[in-house]
Amino acid sequence: MSIFSRFFGQHGEDDRVTQLIANPQIENPLSLQLLFDGQLRLQSSDVTAALQSYHGSMASARCEIDPTLGEEGKVFGLAGWANHVVKLVGFDQPMPAESVESCVAPSHYPPEVKDRARSHRGHVLLFYAGYETSPYEQYVALAAAAGALSQFGAIVILNDAAHTSFPAAALSRSGTDGDMIALLRTLPLAILYCGFVKYEVDGTSGVWMRTYGAHLLGLPDFAAYASAHDESQRYFDIFENIFAYLRDSGAVLAAGHTMQVGEHEYLRCRERAEDEYFLESDGELLVAEIIGPDEINQ
Repeated sequence: MSIFSRFFGQHGEDDRVTQLIANPQIENPLSLQLLFDGQLRLQSSDVTAALQSYHGSMASARCEIDPTLGEEGKVFGLAGWANHVVKLVGFDQPMPAESVESCVAPSHYPPEVKDRARSHRGHVLLFYAGYETSPYEQYVALAAAAGALSQFGAIVILNDAAHTSFPAAALSRSGTDGDMIALLRTLPLAILYCGFVKYEVDGTSGVWMRTYGAHLLGLPDFAAYASAHDESQRYFDIFENIFAYLRDSGAVLAAGHTMQVGEHEYLRCRERAEDEYFLESDGELLVAEIIGPDEINQ
């Protein structure tokens, strides 16, 4: 069947073995987005070579991009390897400025890279459409595809659902001798797969810090009130350590639970208060409050 049919999960009897076919059971796919400096002129053979050279586990990767749309500066295609399939949709025009700003502004990388991102000329959307059930591994596959595509002029990789972004060059295979898939699997969640945002709220003297998008990984998002901006690394580390603990142990953290987060540091989780409208979340969100050792649950 044509790439258009297979893009939407339709296939013939023999296509399962020989063709890339999107999984029609995925209704709300995970997604990453790439911003590009110049015009999009991606070709199937070039993208296939980039994917195959990105990591040894991707040596059999394939990519199919509709050539007619490609000549018009559009991207419509499929990429895949092993049990992974990724939909590619791109345009020779900028993404909506509001979406870009929500991902670029809170991220931590040089201002000149942010300026390039804001003035990008084209973008490609990546949607997971494969057969891996773990959302974490789905994100790793998307990040690998994004890293491979970075060599074609990408500036940054966005995660619109998580309000975050990361320089594309940092995930590119170019000039790197390490194991890229291992790097993507150990990447702190709040770098790309989740977002870490801090902002001031009218009527408060401190700074709120929170994560976005953790619900897509089956985890709660976290928020905390800090006295100043310079506490951001502290709370980034706390949230990241909690994410790692929950993911690796399978434990469940809920409102009212307490836990140790440092040698002499503990926290209690609570639900957001009614007047904390600025902590709205698409999934579960827990507010973390630092407490003394005499306040922990026994």
